[in-house]
Amino acid sequence: MLFFSYFKDLVGREVTVELKNDLAIRGTLHSVDQYLNIKLENTRVVDQDKYPHMVIQCVDYNSVFSFCKLSVRNCFIRGSVVRYVQLPPEGVDIELLHDATRREARGG
Repeated sequence: MLFFSYFKDLVGREVTVELKNDLAIRGTLHSVDQYLNIKLENTRVVDQDKYPHMVIQCVDYNSVFSFCKLSVRNCFIRGSVVRYVQLPPEGVDIELLHDATRREARGG
């Protein structure tokens, strides 16, 4: 339950979820449940060249900025296929995590 309550506090923030098949999806965390299933909104693929089937259209505005529309804007990710969740640095309270892991290790 440690990670469930931690992820509930991150709802509304941008996270990157790396799946076990090496696909990394960045988006706004919409919800998470007790099985650590994750729902993301406003998603985009981190490595679009590696996964072109996830992108339906790319538009170059100039040589610096381009915008790619994904075939999927919102997605539900089953918790068992998640390898890592990359969190925003400002969303990590190290002391709170240390205290919570100590309590979990002691069993209380």
